Amino acid sequence: MSYTYEKISGNKAKLTFVVPAEQFDKALQSAYLKNRGKIMVPGFRKGKAPRKVIETMYGESVFYDDALEAIFPDVYGEAVDAEKLEVVDRPELKSVDEIGEGKDLKFTCEVFVRPDVTLGDYKGLTVEVEKQTVTDADIDARIDADRQKAARTIDVEDRPVADGDTVNLDYAGTVDGVAFQGGTATKQTLVIGSHQFIPGFEEQMVGMNIGEEKDLNVKFPEEYHAEDLAGKDAVFHVKVNSISKVEMPELDDDFAADVSDFNTFDEYKASIVKELEEKAAKNNDIAVENALVEKAVENAKMDIPHAMIHEQLDYMMREMQMRMAYQGLRMEDYLKYTGQTMDQIRGAYHGEAEHRVAVELVLEAIRKAEGIEPTEEDVEKQTAEQAERLGKDVEEFKKSLTDEQRKYISDTAAIQKVVDMMKADCTVEEKKPEEATEEKTEDAE
Repeated sequence: MSYTYEKISGNKAKLTFVVPAEQFDKALQSAYLKNRGKIMVPGFRKGKAPRKVIETMYGESVFYDDALEAIFPDVYGEAVDAEKLEVVDRPELKSVDEIGEGKDLKFTCEVFVRPDVTLGDYKGLTVEVEKQTVTDADIDARIDADRQKAARTIDVEDRPVADGDTVNLDYAGTVDGVAFQGGTATKQTLVIGSHQFIPGFEEQMVGMNIGEEKDLNVKFPEEYHAEDLAGKDAVFHVKVNSISKVEMPELDDDFAADVSDFNTFDEYKASIVKELEEKAAKNNDIAVENALVEKAVENAKMDIPHAMIHEQLDYMMREMQMRMAYQGLRMEDYLKYTGQTMDQIRGAYHGEAEHRVAVELVLEAIRKAEGIEPTEEDVEKQTAEQAERLGKDVEEFKKSLTDEQRKYISDTAAIQKVVDMMKADCTVEEKKPEEATEEKTEDAE
């Protein structure tokens, strides 16, 4: 077998094959032996008709397709390997120029390959990034989260219901003196001020004592979900069974010792500030990396085959299904709830899939252009980070890796080196928050 290879575009290759006559004749004979049992020929038992008789009856080309199909994978695979082609789709047979017994088989196919990337500027870039800063509000919110966890619920027996209390109550609702479905319950829990019940209900419970019963006069909203109740006046007879409240701890040294490894509140707060500043710095670093990659992609040119985008879409759909499975939801149910089809979801994610492919191609092209390869230390660092993200012991994690997973980690380490190289000589300009910009514009007006 011989072939010629031609790159006909940035993402497509053409292969023209010449298969010796004797090789094709063997394939024809194999095709005959494989199919003769399926062909009926008058005067012959099934499967016993000579090949020439079948070819005379059905035409000499009766076994051509099967013979070509048998030959194609081997000759095509050999050419792909020899040319080191990174094919991304199935080959398409474009023409059969010569075929027949005793003749060399000549045919041409085309196949989409990993596209060429024409890189633009990717070094010395200038990017704008909106940097995160740690504010007093951020620090207070973080401390408040710990305070909420350390809070305790206590029973209230010496006063009536107040805003913010949790009340255990019984209630029975009527409209025009008639009870309605869903309007009666016992031992229900309600946080006063949470607005879980219809307007006016919770407000009228303020001031009630344990054991007290009272009629609450309310009006259902005009757009209430139950049409038979929408806009109607109702009376709820309620009884308070118990009252409790959340008691928040004081922000002192005892609180710090309870929620952290520090003995004083000042030490605890300093650790919170450090934690938030480290997180902000990391997020800012990621923002710079993302901006640099976006600009490098914007500056590059490539023609991405549809097959690569569809493959990425398949991967994204599997990711989506896995996330849903963790939440106990099936894709079939999600489609039913949202009224969407799988084609509509794939269409919505098409742009993101194309962008993901473009990012991968550009970073790989830069890696190749710069000859970047990860060191053993780079791979070890990336492996440790992967293990930490998964909450696993590094050594145990390393033992569990397959060859394919090790290659993925190595490639990830190489791509990180590409990004680090881009960061090394970039210029970062601070982008002002959009809200601040809009406020200034409004002030000017």
